[in-house]
Amino acid sequence: MRIFKFKRSLALAAVTALAATLLVTAPTVANAAPVCDGKVPVQTCGGATSDGAPYAMMVPANFNGTVYLYSHGYRPNIAIPAGIPVYGGYTITNTPQPGPNATVIGALLAKGYAVVGSGFARQGWNADSAIKTNVELVDLFKKQFTKTTKVVAWGESLGGFITQSLAEKHPDLFSAAAPLCMASDVTPLSTMAGDALWGIKTFFDPSIKGGNYSAGAAGYAEAMGDLVKVFTVIGTLQAAFAANPSTPAWPATSKVPDAIKGIPSRSALVMVALMAGIPMQSAHFDSTSAPAGLPASNTLSFQVAINPAFAALENVANAAALAVLATHDLELQAGGAIFDNTKTDYAARIAEEQFIWASALSGNSGTAGLLSVLAASPRAKADPAAAAKLKTLTSHSGKVEIPTILFTGVADPVTAAGNQQSVADKYATYWAEKWEAVKKAKGYKRPAYNQLVLWNFTPEKYTKYTAAGAPDTSVPAATGTNHCNFTTSQYMAIADLLAYASANGKNLSGGPMLTKIRKAGNMTYDRGYSAPRLKYYGDN
Repeated sequence: MRIFKFKRSLALAAVTALAATLLVTAPTVANAAPVCDGKVPVQTCGGATSDGAPYAMMVPANFNGTVYLYSHGYRPNIAIPAGIPVYGGYTITNTPQPGPNATVIGALLAKGYAVVGSGFARQGWNADSAIKTNVELVDLFKKQFTKTTKVVAWGESLGGFITQSLAEKHPDLFSAAAPLCMASDVTPLSTMAGDALWGIKTFFDPSIKGGNYSAGAAGYAEAMGDLVKVFTVIGTLQAAFAANPSTPAWPATSKVPDAIKGIPSRSALVMVALMAGIPMQSAHFDSTSAPAGLPASNTLSFQVAINPAFAALENVANAAALAVLATHDLELQAGGAIFDNTKTDYAARIAEEQFIWASALSGNSGTAGLLSVLAASPRAKADPAAAAKLKTLTSHSGKVEIPTILFTGVADPVTAAGNQQSVADKYATYWAEKWEAVKKAKGYKRPAYNQLVLWNFTPEKYTKYTAAGAPDTSVPAATGTNHCNFTTSQYMAIADLLAYASANGKNLSGGPMLTKIRKAGNMTYDRGYSAPRLKYYGDN
């Protein structure tokens, strides 16, 4: 097989985009009335809620009474030293963000809608405090703009989690909601993070701590060290994959038995992705394509063994770095180690996937060898008190009475599509219970099914190759991949659907809804589709 060289390094930026915000100057006096500039055609107001969280309000002169409350995604709660890949130079920011981006905000304002958003008092996993902040912010907005008639909530990633929680807990305040590329409950998220880190540690660098970080400055240093080590592993694997994609070498830091190193390192990376629940399609790799001009046997090998490994590499790079930051963050809040895989059966965890991705795992013998490493390796144990505290953080019931609209990419490597699926399943159960109650009461009017679940599917084939036959990662990420990878047209379609739902008390449906999402592009309503379930502790 020919040697493949990358045109450039794999794109590893995912979560840093979430920290990009609109710079809005805001007073820092907490819980005072908003200070507005009075400008026309759009006035901007700022202030801070009682917890010190700065906010921004933008209201057009032709305000139509509906305001969009936006909740931003995860921002690290610690500064990242310069020099660390992707995140280096990040400083903690609580700059308010009233919308997904400036273009969407401008379009909403032009239609007469107002927008509002908080920077939140705490960064990191902040759902519990952010919900309280947003409730207070809605009250402040209504008092300042007394013609307000409707409030819709929307947000992305962690902001999607917050939005779903607002819809469940405060239906009296909101008329519609759209959790986008949403995080689900914190337990499966921390499981995904923990499994990914533990897998990288086990196969590629046992010096990675991967959790159970020390208190204070020592723990911060350990987490930053883990970031460096994770990216070093990724970079080493990237170079090995590019040099010899068929049998890439193992990193020098790996301590797996020599017999296991007879299995290509790419198969171990695929194992990490599968055991954590990370998608097997990435921004640039569809897991099915091969360069033109290869002999038939090499084409098949590239399609079923090598392309999936490249996809796992790209996605694990995005997921593992956030896993370090989120694990450190959640341990600070819980007061100790939260990841526990002492009872996890990884063979059962990948029981179905191992046949689908058999070639990428180097067949039955390769799969068995890799599983033997996982079975023999020391496991991580959670602190019981910390694990108990983690469970007290806000979770989703799926019980909503207002119209909600869900939208995510099916190959999101950070908040996997199973996050959205779990909320959709919970709502389906809740709706069925309501319908049973109506029938038992001898009623015949079905309750409205007021959750609209939309998907951003990946194309069947999208991997691009250079004239030399190398994978081309310089092209934009494919639709349905990367984290919260949405277009302005898709955001505006969601905004328009929210406006309809808010005004009518129900979601748009039928032909008009299908036309709306078709015109936006790459938005699908498919009641027959169900995303893969999330991986839970002890739930295989």
